[in-house]
Amino acid sequence: MRRLLMAGLLGAALAQAPVPLWAEGVALPEMAAPDQQADMILVDKSARRLSLLRDGAVLRDYRISLGANPEGHKQQEGDERTPEGEYVIDWRNPNSIAHLSLHISYPNQEDKARAATRGVSPGGNIMIHGIANGWGWLGGWHRFWDWTDGCIAVTNAEMREIWSRVPNGTPIRIQE
Repeated sequence: MRRLLMAGLLGAALAQAPVPLWAEGVALPEMAAPDQQADMILVDKSARRLSLLRDGAVLRDYRISLGANPEGHKQQEGDERTPEGEYVIDWRNPNSIAHLSLHISYPNQEDKARAATRGVSPGGNIMIHGIANGWGWLGGWHRFWDWTDGCIAVTNAEMREIWSRVPNGTPIRIQE
């Protein structure tokens, strides 16, 4: 029931034309000082935690929501699973349908080959992002269920901080 309610709420939100961040007059976060930037991201799916690391030490730690079918590695487009493995943050989207987003380099060559042997698309466009535009008022309430299509979600305030602390090229390890 809870999943159906959230699906209905998100469906309604996405059916509305999302307002790009720049149209809201919100300035993009400035990048943090280099010594405050992460050199690694660790995502623990079972604990629902994302940690920003620098030289092996935790800079910041966040509670997260995952894909609506979170157990196991993403197998194909539409399975609502968050991938597992070693990837990199390879680009960022300030005008995302959710409050800011950082792209995770899924699928890698292994993911593509595994999907090809099954005759399916591996999917893609996996991001770390905030709440869907227009729904930021949910804040931390979004953490009560896994609601994304395979992405990693945090609050908008947390996403602004992550955006400033994670440069492109940062490795990310996602594990069960």
